[in-house]
Amino acid sequence: MLFNKVDFIQQSIDSKLIHFDELALQLYLYQLKHNITLHQYVALTNDKTDVKSVGDFRFLPVNFFKQHQVTSGSFQPQTIFTSSTTTGGIPSKHFVADLSIYHKSYLTAFNQFYGSPTQYVFLCLLPNYLERQGSSLIDMAQGLIDASKQPESGFYLYDFEKLAQTIQHVLKQHKQLFLLGVTFALLDFAEQFPLDLKNTIVMETGGMKGRKEEQTRFEIHEFLKDKFKVQHIHSEYGMTELLSQAYSKGDGKFVCPPWMKIVITDLNDPFTLMPTEKAGIINVIDLANVDSCAFIQTQDLGRLLADGTFEVLGRMDNSEVRGCNLMYV
Repeated sequence: MLFNKVDFIQQSIDSKLIHFDELALQLYLYQLKHNITLHQYVALTNDKTDVKSVGDFRFLPVNFFKQHQVTSGSFQPQTIFTSSTTTGGIPSKHFVADLSIYHKSYLTAFNQFYGSPTQYVFLCLLPNYLERQGSSLIDMAQGLIDASKQPESGFYLYDFEKLAQTIQHVLKQHKQLFLLGVTFALLDFAEQFPLDLKNTIVMETGGMKGRKEEQTRFEIHEFLKDKFKVQHIHSEYGMTELLSQAYSKGDGKFVCPPWMKIVITDLNDPFTLMPTEKAGIINVIDLANVDSCAFIQTQDLGRLLADGTFEVLGRMDNSEVRGCNLMYV
């Protein structure tokens, strides 16, 4: 059967009833044939010639995006997303053939988790990401700002006083506020401008960049909840190499959209699947990633829970710490 990308996206992101395993197998076989990097990696590591299920998949280590052009087929990219790095580090590069797929992915997921963006004023506190080129987070935030159609929605760097004034203005208008921020900036802002945001959604995207002493996610969330007078701090789990994100609404449990799935493998044997509740390496299947690689082994540790959610427990030892992951649970 010929692989039709348009039909595939229609069946995954657009569909309300997704036969995930069937679609994942279809995409895996397609990318195994057309993605040179994945093909070569599998040829070196896989002794299974008959791939029938997720348990037979090989997940491409995320570091390959630093040294290889990871694409399925040949195309002229519409954009190249790049990861943030520590000084002297090599960024990952995600060659994106069709930006509309990314836009469809994050807008559809946002609608499923939070409702229409038109309900919110988005105030995005994303220094560092705004100060460089190629951030997929900035692209997503801009899309949400545009979709909100609210004149107050916008980006902020370090102008905390202006942000505080805008927040107070929005709250006086009784509009629903969505404060999206990189973690270190939210901490700095909360420390300097504690506010009563009890009806606001506050979401941290990760990102400490060595700006503060290491803190657990629990400690960070407790601090932000106290300063902002909110019951929950929301979180996003995503990365440059993906086109989809998972969300947590404040209990540390992340939920994937229907076209994204987490697979946990053994830390000592990354080809062995771990049972529910057991910790291991987080691997991601992202069906939106049709033109790159949809099967990625991250450098994060986590576990699947019985209710289908997952937790992020930290970083693998000896893995490079990227700017978006300098936070431990």
